[in-house]
Amino acid sequence: MTKPVFPPEAQNELSGLYPEKHGPISHNLLEHPLLSLEALVTLAQSLPDASVEYNPGNLPIGIDPDDVPSPLLSIEDTIRSIEDSGSWMVLKRIEQHPEYARLLGDTLAEIEPLVRQRTGGMLGQEGFIFVSSPGSVTPFHFDPEHNILLQIRGEKTMTVFPADDEAIVAPQAHEAFHIGQHHRNQVWREEFAAKGEAIRLTPGEAIYVPVKAPHWVQNGGSVSISLSITWRSEWSYEEADARGFNRVARRLGMRPASPARYPARNRGKSLAYRALRRLNLDR
Repeated sequence: MTKPVFPPEAQNELSGLYPEKHGPISHNLLEHPLLSLEALVTLAQSLPDASVEYNPGNLPIGIDPDDVPSPLLSIEDTIRSIEDSGSWMVLKRIEQHPEYARLLGDTLAEIEPLVRQRTGGMLGQEGFIFVSSPGSVTPFHFDPEHNILLQIRGEKTMTVFPADDEAIVAPQAHEAFHIGQHHRNQVWREEFAAKGEAIRLTPGEAIYVPVKAPHWVQNGGSVSISLSITWRSEWSYEEADARGFNRVARRLGMRPASPARYPARNRGKSLAYRALRRLNLDR
């Protein structure tokens, strides 16, 4: 019988965190054949170009997307030489490949009862695989999904910051992000460092990261492979819609309050923004 990816102790760990606290949990997804470097070369070749992103690894914590240098190697060469190429890459929306869709679906199904109890159905399920050279840095950013990052090979340290600290990410940055006018990378200032918690991940360890919690990642001294399993919830979509509504309100000279964090809901602003979208009045 195949071991569950998230054994009972991991389920208990996640229960103490979800949906608003970041923290470590354990997993059993080591040595999976779909997560070897050779399998990932095949996966990368099968995905659309837009679903494969690769970057130099010697980036600062904070960097403007326009300042990121273009990679010099092909996707295949980057993966095969990841030990020495000084790169990090992400294979996006791995569920576009049938075998990886099953892996993602089966893994998320194990925690679906807990998630459904707290935030409703698991919507917008997506998976991402990160392959990183020794010492590479993933810059400071946030993501709109609920996210569990599972460390498969190597080690890395993720430094996570409070999702609701507007001194770290201003409301206007959230609002612009949700209408496609702001990259996921955020402005970094050294005074932020004291507000973050650094969590080291080794194979068999994972971390849950709440919606919009800013973070950056420093890879360890060997090649790293990580699997990110993500989902949206009606709560997360309402938060995004409320950000969009606030942008419209701000454009009209108002000073709207920021969306409430869980367990509060943002249904009123969400419904209003969806109505504005239908009338093409959301920009």
